[in-house]
Amino acid sequence: MTDGAASGGPDRRPGRAIDVVVLGVTVRRWLVFFGIAALVVIVDQVTKAYVVSNYPLGEPVEIIGDWLRIWYIHNTGALFGLFRGQAGLFALVSVGVLVLIVWFHSRTAPTGGMLVTIALGLLLGGALGNFIDRVRLDYVVDFVDMGIGSLRFYTYNVADSAITISILLLLLSAFLPARGARTADDGGPAAS
Repeated sequence: MTDGAASGGPDRRPGRAIDVVVLGVTVRRWLVFFGIAALVVIVDQVTKAYVVSNYPLGEPVEIIGDWLRIWYIHNTGALFGLFRGQAGLFALVSVGVLVLIVWFHSRTAPTGGMLVTIALGLLLGGALGNFIDRVRLDYVVDFVDMGIGSLRFYTYNVADSAITISILLLLLSAFLPARGARTADDGGPAAS
């Protein structure tokens, strides 16, 4: 008799919960994916509301000298302020991107590991946070300004940070060895 987990079926060992699979991904992975996305959206929207209520539009306020400032601005374009005045177009594009992120998670999570699920949850949350701004306000609220003197990084928000971290995690996962993908050559499951 074979072990259910080893044969790809549900794990029925005593003390183990049976993982329900939806669209090829365990419910636990979907909960992590959507939970991280929801957390990013909440933190993003709360920080944006705080900045809008407490800081003047367009006037940098020093937090850690010139290195870190709160500079509340309206970004009507895309990342790095590109394509200004196109928030409506980016809102439409964002709908497709959101669908692609969920689809990609359903395709990669079964073999990609928890790191991929976390990365895609961050990506979904970041995309949703900025999408909400574009639909509700017709611009994205950006406020974190870093740099020294005239050498400044682009002004960003929590959603942008989540997107950046997700991309770094996805790149990291591409270089990490895949679990369960070993072959007979390296003594994996295919060896007899």
